[in-house]
This record gives sequence, structure tokens and C-alpha cells, in this order.
Amino acid sequence: MQEILEKLHRKRAEAWLGGGQKRIDAQHARGKLTARERIELLLDEGSFEEYDMYVEHRCIDFGMEKQIIPGDGVVTGWGTVNGRTVYVFAKDFTVFGGSLSEAHARKITKLQDMALQNRAPIIGLFDAGGARIQEGVNALGGYGEVFQRNVLASGVIPQISVIMGPCAGGDVYSPAMTDFIFMVRDTSYMFVTGPDVVKTVTNETVTAEELGGASVHCTKSSIADKGFENDVEALLQMRRLIDFLPASNQADVPEIPVLDDAERVDMSLDTLIPANPNQPYDMKELILKTVDDGDFFEIQDQHARNIITGFARIKGRTVGILANQPMVLAGVLDSDAGRKGGRFVRFCDCFNIPIVTFVDVPGFLPGTAQEYGGLIKHGAKLLFAYAEATVPKITVITRKAYGGAYVVMASKHLRGDVNYAWPTAEIAVMGAKGAAEIIYRAELADKDKIAGRVKEYEDRFANPFVAAERGFLDDVIMPHSTRRRVARALDMLKTKQLDNPWKKHDNIPL
Repeated sequence: MQEILEKLHRKRAEAWLGGGQKRIDAQHARGKLTARERIELLLDEGSFEEYDMYVEHRCIDFGMEKQIIPGDGVVTGWGTVNGRTVYVFAKDFTVFGGSLSEAHARKITKLQDMALQNRAPIIGLFDAGGARIQEGVNALGGYGEVFQRNVLASGVIPQISVIMGPCAGGDVYSPAMTDFIFMVRDTSYMFVTGPDVVKTVTNETVTAEELGGASVHCTKSSIADKGFENDVEALLQMRRLIDFLPASNQADVPEIPVLDDAERVDMSLDTLIPANPNQPYDMKELILKTVDDGDFFEIQDQHARNIITGFARIKGRTVGILANQPMVLAGVLDSDAGRKGGRFVRFCDCFNIPIVTFVDVPGFLPGTAQEYGGLIKHGAKLLFAYAEATVPKITVITRKAYGGAYVVMASKHLRGDVNYAWPTAEIAVMGAKGAAEIIYRAELADKDKIAGRVKEYEDRFANPFVAAERGFLDDVIMPHSTRRRVARALDMLKTKQLDNPWKKHDNIPL
């Protein structure tokens, strides 16, 4: 018996060593943790149950039969994050560069199947060089199996990808179909074709960081939702994110004990809106003063910064926050904001997370660049997402809500459940000056007269009461009472039930 146990220990030690100490040291020298070190940081201490530790590839081409390493380049299993079940796989760069083989893919798909059947989130930690070339089409088939499961799990369980090293070729498409992608600055990158291929095909000279680093994907391409400084920060923030998310589309949103009084008022909000309607203010101040303990996990904070998206809690329960940001482009909606906001609203709706929207929007961004870039269709994504969402929707208009952008931002006309406005709200087709100059075009030459017309339009429409008179607003509230009113509305909407007409699926303007 002792001999058998010693054999088990030897085989485990061999698997734990991965590609060997030399490659582990090289991984550390790059400022990166190993696959197992990452899993230990992500999950509760001692909770990880590893599966398929002894799996080996079956390739006998190109001398591969002489290169057998247990685990085959990916560590898979499950554990807990603050006591809640999470499935995780981590690519092991020390074993064949983390490249995907048929056996490697089967380990991942087995875990994906378990996560879907047991309705728990799955997190993928990526650090790999793509498909294992020696296996040819077998590796490509493995990718297809992984992709298929990504699609089937979409909207059923949260899927999170963390890019912690190279992620190239076929490897990028699995993260692309997950709910969130996070990256580590300076050590991770994503691209379909690398710098050498780009140089050959297009004659462009570009580094891996310039082509697909976190600096690119968190700002320009919007592929990544957030970038972190190192492996440790990324993994600790994933623990924080998981705390906000339900386990599946049939699970309740998480609820944690909270000391922050739901009845708390903040008198400073009464002076948040500047006297000058063209002066910006920071919408994040309102968000932080409304949610529990000022705890806000922002999504895509470096992209389309004119719209804010992220998760918070009110009375201990998760909510999705979406808000215009007057500090950036005056809070207008543009193509990037439409895509960013629409995707976030759809995620919240998939997982029954109530949506709280703070509105200060002067309209859509004008210009040929926006129109040629498809503003109409991209803006419609946010409109479509809000209109189809059946979760509780609470809207607070703080200042401007002009034109079609007023309708798009979770208005009563898009089945907003509770729609509030501050006394400073202005709900109109456009700003008073532009409206007066169109309506009274013949009087433009007389500056005093047109100024009077602007004042007349302001008195009539630059307030929330016309909309309130029509029932488009449920109440005009004092800014300092925002947290209390939103919290009470969320309580009232806990039992909301709303179903859309049956359909195979919708046809959102992609």
C-alpha cells in the first residue's frame, strides 16, 4: 500500500511541476504567476478541487510521443469564491506554451459542461500561444468544441476571461464570446494574427503591445473591459466581481449584509448640478453617494467614457448602474457609447440584475464621422437593449434629457418601471437656444427679441413638470433623497414579472 501511495505522490508532484522548474522560473522572471499560483489566489484557500491532472496528449507526430507532460498545458477544476461555487481553468504556459491540443480542449469542454449543468460561473485564465501546430486539425476541432459551449452557456451562466499572457489566433475567440474580458497591463496581449504576419501581409511594423496590448483593447477596440497592473490585482478584482454576479440566470442576485442605511440622505447632492447648464460635473459623485458604501465596480472605464457602466449594491443587493457622464463630451451618446451601454444592459437583463440609470444627455453626437461610422445602428443597440429588458428599471434624470436620447435612456416609453427627475431636469426636444432659433427663425436678426424667445422656451420646457404632467415621470424628487427613493423602488419591484412575446431569439441590430 505504501508503494502505491508513493507512486501517487510522485505522479502528483510531476503534474504540479508542469513544464519544470526552469520554465516556472522564466514565468516568474516575466512578472507572471504560474497557472496553479493564479488559481490559489483566485479561489478560497484550500477550496480548489482539480480534475484531469493526469491527462496526456495522444499525438505521435513530429516527435511529440517523446514529450509527454501530465495535465497537457491546462489546469482545470472548481472551488469557491467567498463560499460560492466557481469553475476555473488556467492555461499553463510552462507546458508547450499553453497551446491547445485535442486532450487540452477536452479538459476545458468537460469543465464547461459541468459549469452549465450545475449552473455556476466559469472563469478562464489565458496564457497561451494558440493551437498546438503538431496536432493540426485535431486542435482546430478542439477549439470548435470550446466555442460551441461558450455560445450555449451565454446568458445562462456568467463567463469571465482573464488574459494574463499571450492570447493569439484561435485562442482569442473563446474570450470574445464570454461576458467579460480583463487583461494584465504589459504582460498580456490579444490578436488574431501576430506582428510577424502583419508585417508580411500589410508591411506594417508593430509590436505585440501596440497590436493587442491592454492599452489598445481597454481604450480603442473595447475588446477588454478593464486592465490591471499585475496578476495579483487582476485575480483579487475577479473575486470582487464574482461577489456582484448571480450564479446563473435562474439564481437570485447576491445579497450581503450592509451597514449603510438605505434611508440615508446626502445634502451635498442638492448642490451637485451647477447653475450654468453648460458646466460639467462628475456623475460618478452621484453614483458613489447613492450606492452602498461607495462601492462601485466599473466596467470599461477607459472606453466610451461619456457613458458609465458598472455594478454596485443598494440595500446589499446587486444592481447594474448606467449613467451619462457630463465630464466627457458633455455626456452625449455616440457609437461607442451605444455599443458599450447596450451590451451592459443586455448582460444585466440576462441575469436578472435590476438597472438604475442616471440621465444627463444633451443628445447624440453630430458629425460625418459618427454618421459614416453607423451611429444610427449603434445607437439603436442601446435603445433595443433597454426596450427588450424585463428586469426592474429605475431612471433618475438629473439635468438634460434632450431629443431621441431622452427616449433611449430608459424612459417611461421603453417600459421604465419608476422614472424620477430632479427639479433641475430639462426634458425637451433640444436646448432652449437651438429650439428658439428654429421656431422663431424670422426674428434671428433681433438679438433682444430672440433672447426673450429663449427665455420663453426655457420657462416652458426647461423643467421636469411638463413630462410629469403627462405621466412620463412618476415624481420630481429632491436630489438628497435619491438613495432612499431608489432603494424603496427596488424593494417594490422585487416581485416584478414581465415576459416578452415568445420568439426563438431577437434580431438586435448588431
